[in-house]
Amino acid sequence: MPIEFATLADLFAHGFDTVIDVRSPAEYAEDHLPGAISLPVLDNDERARVGTIYKQESPFLARKLGAALVFHNAARHIETVLKDYEGGWRPLVYCWRGGQRSGSFTWMLGQIGWRADSIKGGYQTYRRLVYRALYDGRLPFRAVLLDGYTGTAKTDLLHLLKQRGVQVLDLEGLAAHRGSLLGDMAQPQPSQKGFESALVGAFLDLDPSRPVVIEAESSKIGERIIPPALWEVMKAAPRIEIAAPIEARATYLARAYDDILSGGDRLRDRLDPLRAHRGHAVVDGWGALIVAGDKLALTRALMEQHYDPSYDKSRRAIGAEVLARVTTDRLDTPGLDHVAAEIERIVEGWAG
Repeated sequence: MPIEFATLADLFAHGFDTVIDVRSPAEYAEDHLPGAISLPVLDNDERARVGTIYKQESPFLARKLGAALVFHNAARHIETVLKDYEGGWRPLVYCWRGGQRSGSFTWMLGQIGWRADSIKGGYQTYRRLVYRALYDGRLPFRAVLLDGYTGTAKTDLLHLLKQRGVQVLDLEGLAAHRGSLLGDMAQPQPSQKGFESALVGAFLDLDPSRPVVIEAESSKIGERIIPPALWEVMKAAPRIEIAAPIEARATYLARAYDDILSGGDRLRDRLDPLRAHRGHAVVDGWGALIVAGDKLALTRALMEQHYDPSYDKSRRAIGAEVLARVTTDRLDTPGLDHVAAEIERIVEGWAG
């Protein structure tokens, strides 16, 4: 019988050796349980073909074709990916709604002798639990936001804090975006559902009795929306502000965003929509610095004429509590190590 899970905590503590997603590759790519491997029993085209026959011809014909494809693909997985698993292996299988795809694959694995089981309700059960946690529930941890002007190395500081044992939540890493106009990363952003799965997976590692440090963000990171339960925690959180001279910030940004600042035409296209907010003369000035290849001057101009004014306006609107302010003249490795140590001291004092 499929296993019924009432909470995310129960599901994530399933106790099985491997979680297997047998949905199509497209379904898996949009979202899946954290840590699940993809062993589709119908590929994208096969799933579409079976669905079309079901709707347009006959449910019986669709089930017959689907069964043949499922067992053919399952046999291939057993001969390849699963060929080295020992007899005591315990897999947990799921499909879209806990129906025939996961049921058939689980049955086949069980016939071999593996102690396989499936999730009652499949992915839809998991998705309901995620939605309940992020949209209808309250998160059980306290946060401190790491704030400051663009270029104050907040993401680097998060990583240093994690190395020091401070509890952190790296939203930009989970969203695959650096949280600004220049924020694209090499990999595409996950889907909204994928981002939310990454969040709940990260929450599992958090100790509710300890504060978690999160970089201050707007309600969106690139195209991904911060879910309401987390956004409420962030809005209520006090902030630690990082302050550094604009010269240090410009140098840091020129180094950290070198890939994007080297983009030429692509960078100009990205900045062009700001004409409506900053005016043609300002944006044309940025364009001239791009052509000249003066990355240091460009980052300084972007901060003075765009990022800093936007930050000031946003902070006036939020009016958040400032727990402490850490000032540094250096954003190189020694300077960031010193700032991270100071933040750690502040967070530990606040937690106590």
